[in-house]
Amino acid sequence: MDKDRDILEQVNQLVAEEHELRAKLQRHEVDETEEHRRLQSLEVQLDQCWDLLRQRRALRETGQDPDQASARPGDQVEGYLG
Repeated sequence: MDKDRDILEQVNQLVAEEHELRAKLQRHEVDETEEHRRLQSLEVQLDQCWDLLRQRRALRETGQDPDQASARPGDQVEGYLG
């Protein structure tokens, strides 16, 4: 479960970074193009974290080792939505 907590901590850090980025846009410290580019990157990273947590949960629920889960490439995780 420690790894789950580590992944959730990473999610919290990414969400905090997303909020800070939006605040910087409001303060005109970044332009919309930069904000959009960075938000896309954060969204992919968040999707990867959530996917990894789902993998770990599924492995645990089926009596397997959750440590066998691995982060999937961003384009693969993002492809699930399409």
